[in-house]
Amino acid sequence: MALIMKTNDFESEAKNAIIRLFENIPFIKIEKIQAKPLIENKRPDLFIQVQSNNEEISFIIEIKKNGEPRYAREAINQLLLYLKEIPNSFGIFCSTYISPRSAKLCEDAGVGYVDLAGNSYISIKNIYIKNSGNENPYPREKYLRSLFSPKAERVLRVLISSGKREWKTEELAGEANVSIGQVYNVKQLLLDQEWAKSKQIGFSLSEPNSLIDEWSKKYKYERNQLFYYYSIITIAEIEEMIGNYCRKNDTQYALTEFSASTRFAPTVRYQRVTAYVSGNIIPIAEDMGLKQVSSGSNIALIQPYDEGVFWGSRQIEKINVVTPIQAYLDLQSRKGRGEEAAQALLEKEILPKW
Repeated sequence: MALIMKTNDFESEAKNAIIRLFENIPFIKIEKIQAKPLIENKRPDLFIQVQSNNEEISFIIEIKKNGEPRYAREAINQLLLYLKEIPNSFGIFCSTYISPRSAKLCEDAGVGYVDLAGNSYISIKNIYIKNSGNENPYPREKYLRSLFSPKAERVLRVLISSGKREWKTEELAGEANVSIGQVYNVKQLLLDQEWAKSKQIGFSLSEPNSLIDEWSKKYKYERNQLFYYYSIITIAEIEEMIGNYCRKNDTQYALTEFSASTRFAPTVRYQRVTAYVSGNIIPIAEDMGLKQVSSGSNIALIQPYDEGVFWGSRQIEKINVVTPIQAYLDLQSRKGRGEEAAQALLEKEILPKW
């Protein structure tokens, strides 16, 4: 069952987690625990003083419920200011869950971390603790603000495809065909991950590589509904036939996977046409005279999980194809040659915009 923790409960659990961590170290004796002490007119969330080998060490702790990189960096910057004022001290960022990227930020800055999943890092004098690899125990909180829901993906397609352009919220909502609120939520999530930056007139992506990598891991190709067919005509003739039929019948369509990538960055030969088609595919396929098969197909018609897959489709050689980022995601779902073709798309079509 998914877990959601109230803020007050979290703060109490966070403090207890840190205290337990110290209590389990036999050569450390806790001498002082102070909540929100005053340090240079500012108040960190927790101050713990310990004795270790007859030496006094002070730990200054910042607690934030959100452990994503943006909040980790804010905590790190504040801790570094405190550490300048307290000799022989060490800063700790504590959160519900410290992601691997946030953990690296902390370690690179010389700051420790502790989370409620059991991940931790402390390194000062003769004290060294590191536990990593524990998963987020509160996945529902992350899911509720998913960056990779169908409507959110509409925003991501536009951002990745438009390179370094800065977007105003209203403009991006219109282009992606989503609400202003949806764009705002996506923007905040991107800022939290430090994959985007606020600019003078709006915002833009700052770490497209990291975003694309994470999106490809979260992308669920199986959300689509696929219908498999066979035809005796050639691959090129099948693609032309689909294009002609859809234009004549005012049906939205776009080639994807190898059928798309070969038009952007040819790498491998392919033996099956793959295309998104809007509407009821079965009668469309019957009209084209395609034979539905359970194996040995050379045509895959896809009823998309969201109409956003058609955004940015362009005509190449008189055939509609999806955007490079959509073809990349679909190909990444195909192991082996699919991944090879996806990498070629990434290097030749997607990243050059950046």
